This record gives sequence, C-alpha cells and structure tokens, in this order.
Amino acid sequence: MIDLIDIILSASFWTAAIRIASPLIFATLGELICERAGVLNLGIEGIMVAGAFAGWMAVYSGLDLWSGVAVAFFVGVCFGLIHSLLTVPFGLSQHVVGLGVTLLATSLTYYAYRLALPEVTTPPKIEAFQPYQVPVLSDIPLIGPALFAQTPLTYLAFALAGVVALVLYRTPLGLALRAAGENPGAVAAQGLSVNGIRMGAVMVGSGLMAVGGAFLTMSAFDSFFFEMVNGRGWICIALVVFGAWKPGKALLGAILFAAFDALQIRMQQTPIGAVIPYQVFLMTPYILSILALVVMSRRAEIPAALMVPWNKGER
Repeated sequence: MIDLIDIILSASFWTAAIRIASPLIFATLGELICERAGVLNLGIEGIMVAGAFAGWMAVYSGLDLWSGVAVAFFVGVCFGLIHSLLTVPFGLSQHVVGLGVTLLATSLTYYAYRLALPEVTTPPKIEAFQPYQVPVLSDIPLIGPALFAQTPLTYLAFALAGVVALVLYRTPLGLALRAAGENPGAVAAQGLSVNGIRMGAVMVGSGLMAVGGAFLTMSAFDSFFFEMVNGRGWICIALVVFGAWKPGKALLGAILFAAFDALQIRMQQTPIGAVIPYQVFLMTPYILSILALVVMSRRAEIPAALMVPWNKGER
C-alpha cells in the first residue's frame, strides 16, 4: 500500500502518464470528430500504424520533424477519404469498411517499409522531439514536470482538445457537424451538405489519428516497429464512449487509462511484482478501463444518427 501511494505521489509517474496519454488524445479526438458527425471509424488502428510509419519515414528521408507530422496527417486524411467515400455517399457498412481500412493501412505500411528498407533488420533511428521545459511552470512540484516538461507534440495534443471543444460548441461549423450526427435532416433543410460535412469530419479525424501514431515514432520513441500501436486505436474508440462524446471528458479518460498503464509498469518493480505474474499487471489497465466504460456508458447519450446513412431527400 505504501509503495502504491509513493508511486502515485511521484512526479515521474505523472510525467509518464501524460506522455502515454498523448497519442491517445490525438486519436480519441479524431474518432470523436468522426462519430459526432455520424460516422464510426474502425480504421483507427491501421491509420495510426500508417501515420507512425509515414511521419518516421519522412524524417528519416530528410524532412524536419514538423514536416513529418504534416506528412502523417496527410496520410491519415487520404485513408479518411477512402473510408468516407465508401461509407457516406455509398452507404456501405461502417463496421466492414473500417476494418477493411485497418487491414489496408497496415498491409500498405508493411509493404512500404519492406520496399524502402529491404535489407534492414533493425529499424534505423531518427532525432525525435525532445522535452521542452516551460520556464517557471516546470518548477512547480509534481504538476510542473508532468505538464510542463513534455515534448511539443504533447502540448499540441492538449491544445487540440481545447480547440476541438471550442469548435464543436462555439462555432457554426461545430453546430453543423453535431447536427449531422444528430439530425441530418435539419442540416439538409438549412441548405448544407450532410455528406460533405461527414466526409470532411472523417478526413480531419483520420488525420488526427495518424498524428497520434506519429507521436509514437517521433516523440515517444525514435524508430518504427509494427507492434508499437498495440491496440491503442481500439482503446480510443472506448475512450470516446467513456467521454460521452465530449472532448473534455475524453481527455480525462485518456489520462486515466494512461495512469493505469503507467501504474502497472511500476507495480511490476515492487515486491508485489515478484509474487504476482506480470501478465496480471498487463491486464489491469484494460480491466479497469472496461469497468469504467461500463459505468460511464450507461449515462452516455449516443449521437442519434451515428452509423445511420443519409440519403438526400429523406426526412
């Protein structure tokens, strides 16, 4: 018990939790934008893999880090375009298309990796983003190192959570996007294109998912390997539900899951970890996330038109 309290009250624990949460924040915001517009994007896992590779490969090829982020975003937008074309105007099953996009993105990434680096057995490294300490604020006990001594992409992730919330709830664009997922007929009655709004949302959301993947290769690590996404995409889908389709709550959900993950890593190094099999600790954040999801989802209000195709002329 004492070990647990010491871990939770340490600055290093919360620094690691915020770092682990950062790619989840990007991808969760992307999925939230898609679902708010009425489209479930199950391509998130593959898009994150593609974004991780695209950003890393761009930097390895000579571009600067921010250009690598832009390349990852563009790749995500391209996969979002494929997903949205098949699901929005053609009305194909969002479940099937999403899984197909995941398989397509993962397979193309593997092919591109082998094509670009055919003889490489160990992934080459790049010069990744380095932590930047915000003057004065980073000296605050506990909170300072956790929030103000992170890499620029972490700051960007938190800033985007505020931007997405502002756009969704304080702008005409956000109102139209939310209406597309709640009452698309009302959007069409205003002379706006439901399909256009939904496709744009899926493309932008997919771009953010890819940036979440790029965080892993350009901020958390400095190389690329295929297992690095490791189910984070599916966790982000759950986090959207946990957050009741609201950016602020989804942000807190990402931090909560990351804290569970950081905690299980440290618990393995305590005396308890010498007795309990490490697999139990690996399961812990997922079990706790499922329990939290069950509790929170009972009160969540699902967008009324989520996964409901829109045909022009219908009411």
